[in-house]
Amino acid sequence: MATTKRTAKVERSTKETKIAVEVNLDGTGQYTVATGIGFLDHMLEQLSRHSLMDLKVEAKGDLHIDFHHTTEDVAICIGEAVSKALGDRAGIGRYGSAVIPMDETLTEVAIDLSNRPYLIWKVNFTKPKLGEMDTELFREWFQAFAQSAGATLHVWNKYGENNHHIVESCFKGLARALRHATEIDARKAGAVPSTKGVLGGSL
Repeated sequence: MATTKRTAKVERSTKETKIAVEVNLDGTGQYTVATGIGFLDHMLEQLSRHSLMDLKVEAKGDLHIDFHHTTEDVAICIGEAVSKALGDRAGIGRYGSAVIPMDETLTEVAIDLSNRPYLIWKVNFTKPKLGEMDTELFREWFQAFAQSAGATLHVWNKYGENNHHIVESCFKGLARALRHATEIDARKAGAVPSTKGVLGGSL
């Protein structure tokens, strides 16, 4: 069990966006999300519910231009908040993975909270948009999250036809993998999960 609260708040204000994020890694999957992008809100709700991470997101961005800045900056803030809440990452499982079926779709996600950001994205879409959102922005979200969270993240959609199912299975896969990776392992007695004694830097 975690002995201290693993919570964090992050705020980011630029000429393009104004964002406030709160996370509780030891929550119950409660969420309040308002980005101004309906489909992104839906995905972040899935992230919270299936990771059991409590999540609050309030974002205002230059949506009159496009959704790029808001999508990317929200991911940056959520990733930063997760990293901040993890602290020195002592006692965590570090690794997590999930295989998510969603009707005709199957997606595998694996994460290492190594403090070495890296994204492998093997996801293809058959349409340029889902609703009003460009499908290319989902890679940007996962890239920004991995970078700011200090996570090595592999996302592989093995097959699927419905683009909504493909995206949703990616977020649900991240949620389940993140849940396992952030969980405290009592047997580790608070030790950093690395033979180096610190996470990050070279292998």
